Amino acid sequence: MPFPTQPLPALPTVTAPDGSDVRVLASGRRGSMAHFTLAPGAVARAVVHRSVKEIWYFLAGQGRMWRAREDEERFTSLHGGVSLTIPVSTRFQYRNDGPVPLVAVAVTMPPWPGPDEAEPVEGPWTPQL
Repeated sequence: MPFPTQPLPALPTVTAPDGSDVRVLASGRRGSMAHFTLAPGAVARAVVHRSVKEIWYFLAGQGRMWRAREDEERFTSLHGGVSLTIPVSTRFQYRNDGPVPLVAVAVTMPPWPGPDEAEPVEGPWTPQL
């Protein structure tokens, strides 16, 4: 199909390996897009991706993201309007610290290969899902 089109599904399509709700969006040969929602008070599971990199853009809510790779570690405040990258082999975890859902869209390059892509790791917070 030359012009893939995918409206935002009304309900989550899948649950991400980190535990967040995912609505799968359009994809192509070089990347895929998804809409993520993390409920108020929820803390996702910490994971690392084996082969994909991601770019996230937060639409609503507030929280924090932990990212660690080799000898670098960073905590980033999240709210609508913030974008960030998650390079291949970066350990990451995020949490919703606000009273409304934390909502983001993310592009995965190459396209998401399946559930074995994300490997659980130790993160700074205890998952709360």
